[in-house]
Amino acid sequence: MREFNFELLSEEDVIIVNATILNKFKFRLALDTAATHCTIDSNVLYFSGYELKNSKGELEIETANGIIIVERYDIEKIDCLGITKNNFEVQVYDFLSHGIISDYDGVIGLNFLKDNKFCIDIPKKEITIDI
Repeated sequence: MREFNFELLSEEDVIIVNATILNKFKFRLALDTAATHCTIDSNVLYFSGYELKNSKGELEIETANGIIIVERYDIEKIDCLGITKNNFEVQVYDFLSHGIISDYDGVIGLNFLKDNKFCIDIPKKEITIDI
């Protein structure tokens, strides 16, 4: 079992976790238990060395703010919360061109966590994961 601490400065804050692609590009994801899939900003993909032209195709998804169209990509290796996924499909969206500016670069969805038992302890500000 692994433990990860997080900060919540106010009730409006989201839980932010660190992630890496190919053990070299580090970025931050919001832990979103309502998200079914991982979605990352296209800039993360680009700076990780991926060609944006190599999309597997578009997908229409529903978000809290309405329907958006994302691109699908296979990430060779992504690590987050002590979990490593190889050849893992992520949804990619161009945050900046759609006016999205935030402290994080996407969301980690339940498809990333589905093979692990995890607990989010808000009072302790701790995430525990059976790996």
